[in-house]
Amino acid sequence: MSDYRVQLDVFTGPLDLLLYLIRRDEVDILDIPIARVTEQYLQHVHLLEHLDPDAISDFLVMAATLIELKSRCLLPTPPLDSAEDGSDPRPRW
Repeated sequence: MSDYRVQLDVFTGPLDLLLYLIRRDEVDILDIPIARVTEQYLQHVHLLEHLDPDAISDFLVMAATLIELKSRCLLPTPPLDSAEDGSDPRPRW
């Protein structure tokens, strides 16, 4: 897993670092092209299937978390009266 790097216009580096920076609001999730991350992810998963099947689970968790964060930001915000607390939809870890 440590050798996998995401290659984007706004970020190049390990997927877990990208996730960390998004959670700390140092990289805007809306600037991340999830389709490109997914393409790179699928290429890497195919490689992992042959090299280390156990490493796929960690990789899947990080990729799924990134997709969840992006989808929450893209969904319409409910009116404040029906929202739980009107806070930012991104989870704070």
